[in-house]
Amino acid sequence: MRIAIVDERASRASIIEDGLSSLPDCELFVLTQRDGLIARIAEIAPDIVFMDLGNPSRDVLEEYFVVSRALAHPIAMFVDESDDDSIAASIDAGVSTYVVDGLSAKRIQPLLQMTMQRFEAFARLETELAEAQGKLAERDTIDKAKRILMKTKGVSEPAAYAELRQKAMSSSRRIADIADAVVTAHELMGDSS
Repeated sequence: MRIAIVDERASRASIIEDGLSSLPDCELFVLTQRDGLIARIAEIAPDIVFMDLGNPSRDVLEEYFVVSRALAHPIAMFVDESDDDSIAASIDAGVSTYVVDGLSAKRIQPLLQMTMQRFEAFARLETELAEAQGKLAERDTIDKAKRILMKTKGVSEPAAYAELRQKAMSSSRRIADIADAVVTAHELMGDSS
C-alpha cells in the first residue's frame, strides 16, 4: 500500500508514520511542501492520503480543499479545531474522514480502514447513481422514439415498442441504441416533437 502523508511539520508527520509503521508492505511518502502538491501526489499514486493541517488559516484550508477535489483517492484530514463550514467544505471537497483534535499514532490504523471503506462506499454510490441516471436517460429516449413512431406511423404504443424491439433484435443492438437512432433521424428531418 502506498500512503502519502501531507504535513508541513515533520514532527506531526512522524506521528502518522509511527501509527503506520507496523503495517506490512506499506510504502510511506511524506510531503512537506505545498508547492506542486497535486503533481507530486499524482507521481506517487497513493492508495490513501493523510493530510495533517494542524490549525490552518481559512486560506490554507481552502487551498487543501482544492487539492482534495483534484484527487480521486481516499483522504483523511486532521485539524486541531474546526467549525461547521469547514466540515461541510471538506465533505464537498471529497475528504473521506475529517478528524478534529485526534492526531495520535494509535488512532491512525483504524482511521486508515475507515477512510478506505468510506471512500469505497461513496464510490459505489456514485457509480450506482450514474447507472440510474443512464437508465433514466435511456428510458426517456425510448419513450421519445415510441412517440415519434406513434405519430409518424399512426401505431399504438405497444406496436411502436415492438417495432423498436424487433429492429434491436434483428440488428443485434440494444433498444436504447435503436431509439437514439430514431430520435436523431427524426431531429435531422427537422421535426423535433
